[in-house]
Amino acid sequence: MNLDWEHETLEQYAANLGSRPAVTVTFTDFPLSEKDKENVDAAFEQIRANGGTMLLTLEPKQGLASVTSEKADELASTLARFNNAGVPVIVRFAHEMNGSWYPWGQQPAAYVAAYQLVAEAVHTKAAGTAMMWAPNYGGGYPFSGGKYEAVTGSPDFATLDTDKDGAITGSDDPYAPYYPGNDAVDWVGMSLYHWGNTYPWGANVIPEPGKFLQQLTGTYSGAGGNDLAVPDFYADYGTARNKPVAIPETAALTVASGEGADVLAIKEAWWGQLFDPAIPKDYPALKMINWFEWDKDEVEVKATVDWTATKDPLVREAYTAALPHWFTFAETSEKCTPAESAAS
Repeated sequence: MNLDWEHETLEQYAANLGSRPAVTVTFTDFPLSEKDKENVDAAFEQIRANGGTMLLTLEPKQGLASVTSEKADELASTLARFNNAGVPVIVRFAHEMNGSWYPWGQQPAAYVAAYQLVAEAVHTKAAGTAMMWAPNYGGGYPFSGGKYEAVTGSPDFATLDTDKDGAITGSDDPYAPYYPGNDAVDWVGMSLYHWGNTYPWGANVIPEPGKFLQQLTGTYSGAGGNDLAVPDFYADYGTARNKPVAIPETAALTVASGEGADVLAIKEAWWGQLFDPAIPKDYPALKMINWFEWDKDEVEVKATVDWTATKDPLVREAYTAALPHWFTFAETSEKCTPAESAAS
């Protein structure tokens, strides 16, 4: 799950959920400032007490040039300390890099180089840490109009024009130019939300049956558009490369306009697809699903979106009742006591 740390502790969330989440996502700027280090350490302490895994999302907001070998080594040393204290970590570096909304977006050459640099440091120094590559779902690619959209005529533009027709369109591959290579990647993941059906987003709409798995496998064509040009992420990057697949961010859009479908009906329809009993049998490489437990302002919607599943008691009751038996949760961590010194 993705916790809004400023409004809820992991212990409070686990109590509301009725189970300890196996993976908890935390976001931080990278390179880490002293304040960032304090915040990540605080998240680590909560996760260590919970008994689960940290999914650390690194956001190089100063640009990919700020990612240096020195900073990567410092990070890896910190992660080794977490690992040695019993907390596994998965690093999700510069997520949604195929989008045009982040300072690291649509810069495939610089992105791949920075990812590989961080991966080498992590793999060398932090044995209990893995690296995750996680683009945004490719429907709507190339996500034109964002601040960091690839500039026509640039080397990045040429790389992203995978069909070499002189333009970047939905026919170009939204994933392949950004892939850092099998040696650098341990997990593959995808941000995959139900935003509704039509842009601009903001309408309360129940997701169509089967939408989640269709989008994951590149077979979606429905009310949200024809996305059949989008590759099969699950097969191409999961099974074909023997990588575990994650959905590190997901939820269903609901706004407080009072118009459209019922909030609970929207959320239930989406998590019903995430909890499909066919998944462990038919999609065994799908190993992780993280709900985005935030109530936050979204620029695309120009409104506050309630992505949460446990804030409202009615929604929480339905959500916790729907959690499938095949999910794995964190076990209660054992309390440790200092060993007696040899002198005593």
